[in-house]
Amino acid sequence: MYIDGIKALDVLPKNRELYYDGAWRAPARQGRIELTNPAKGSSLGFVAQADAADVDAAVTTAKAAYREWRRVRPAERAKILRQIARIVRENADELALIDAIDGGNPVHEMAGDVANAAAQLEFFAGLVTEMKGQSVPLGPDSVNFSVREPRGVIGRIIPFNHPFMFCAAKSAAPLAAGNVVVVKPPDQAPLSSLRFAELVDGLLPPGVFSVLPGGRETGAALASHPDVAMISLIGSVQAGRAVMKAGADTIKPVLLELGGKNALIARADADPDEVAAAVVAGMNFTWCGQSCGSTSRVFLHEAIHDAVVERIARRIGHFKPGDPADPATTMGAIISRAQFDKVMGFIADTKAEGASLLCGGGVPDDPALAGGNFVLPTIFTEVTPQMRLAREEVFGPVLAVFRWSDEARMLETVNGVEYGLTCSIWTDDVRDAHRLAGEVEAGFVWINEVSRHFLGTPFGGYKQSGLGREECLEELIAYTQEKHIHVNLKRPAR
Repeated sequence: MYIDGIKALDVLPKNRELYYDGAWRAPARQGRIELTNPAKGSSLGFVAQADAADVDAAVTTAKAAYREWRRVRPAERAKILRQIARIVRENADELALIDAIDGGNPVHEMAGDVANAAAQLEFFAGLVTEMKGQSVPLGPDSVNFSVREPRGVIGRIIPFNHPFMFCAAKSAAPLAAGNVVVVKPPDQAPLSSLRFAELVDGLLPPGVFSVLPGGRETGAALASHPDVAMISLIGSVQAGRAVMKAGADTIKPVLLELGGKNALIARADADPDEVAAAVVAGMNFTWCGQSCGSTSRVFLHEAIHDAVVERIARRIGHFKPGDPADPATTMGAIISRAQFDKVMGFIADTKAEGASLLCGGGVPDDPALAGGNFVLPTIFTEVTPQMRLAREEVFGPVLAVFRWSDEARMLETVNGVEYGLTCSIWTDDVRDAHRLAGEVEAGFVWINEVSRHFLGTPFGGYKQSGLGREECLEELIAYTQEKHIHVNLKRPAR
């Protein structure tokens, strides 16, 4: 496969070892795992796996580098981040293609991820002077003020659905604040993180940015390491709990963006065409529903339910699984066979529990896709709150549609899950829109919109969907700590 003259496999990183202290290093135990192309089932070669000894070595060098990096002037740190953003944009096609091959999402969508990463690098570069303290007036005999200082070594654990974007973009705020970063990329799709390390090698002082591919042991060692000052994770609720437990002994702060079982609510006055378009867009079928922000529960008022469902059935035909490296592909592959089996298990359980299958529910019949982890876009109607699909995050292309008439009962169901990440509300009544936005337990609410992020606005969840906010000034501040300084101006009596 060639994309704009680029041979697909030629873009994969040449270095498959651990990257820390500004160099590529073999793992202590020589551990390696084989990567598999989610769309083809073919091998993508082997990648090193860091163990606890490797984590300790990387963190030790990172801690030493922190002493230098924290003293670099903020404007100079910003300049370097902008250089990195420029390099990302210059290599956008290759980076998008790596994620398509390694992660299974369509290359045209991954190009958007690369652009988003560059934008966040530039955004946080522009905020370096906003890490401000405050002064406290206590009278003429003293000056009292606070300053914000970086925390130290930041551990970042990132998921498989947006590997490059989360590696590059989520390193921006901690680096801008003067911290050093150790990234653990997803074990299923680490190649774009390794390629990013190749591209930025030499721009940052050795030890300021590290990439340690590995599995759960690597993440646990990073989260529990006494010299890691803060840990940040994007992942499942289960992973968030594990990270908090691992960091508990050293009382380190955490920033967590976790799972979601997000609701889209359509009132009776909403336009069926607009709602149907939002339902399909909000589920993120393009990357197989593998998104924590997907509106995977749809609540349609009974007055418009049938009209919306009929329109959804027509629109869903746009999403056809195909080779993620092909720019024409509109829907990619599930990341792994284990995740594929989990998704198919949800589908089987939902059928057994009595929901109505509107479309999908199986795998494509195209022989060319037989070796990949492909699932057809799947929609169930007449879902009830007791069903497994109504309560648990699938992280796959499976959508649950509810019919409602009683608003109080509907809101009870919407809020009756452990998650609270996003919600989308559709109505032409501005008063009802604001009222419902106040009633739903979610950290990010769209009104007559769905699935969009806006750089500079706080993104994060309620309840077990996470702690902290990202994509905004608050994310930068989270990677600092406030120090108060008291200056006694009173001269001693003589």
